Amino acid sequence: MSMTNQEFKSWRTRWGFSQGKLAKALGVRSMTVARWEWGTIRIPALLPLALEALENRMRKEQKHGFTGGMPGVQEAE
Repeated sequence: MSMTNQEFKSWRTRWGFSQGKLAKALGVRSMTVARWEWGTIRIPALLPLALEALENRMRKEQKHGFTGGMPGVQEAE
């Protein structure tokens, strides 16, 4: 399943991620997220699967009483 840069940006904003927070959750640089959105670099074929996994994690956190920080992003200790 391929994803367009517009679909990617729509996903990010729908889930309430800044570019930086999504980059942290995915283990990439924030400039990479920006370039995916701009269409200057191709979105990896497996990125939709990573986003689906992130969605599942966020839903699970919300279901079990998520208490703070950004859902899906492990905060520094």
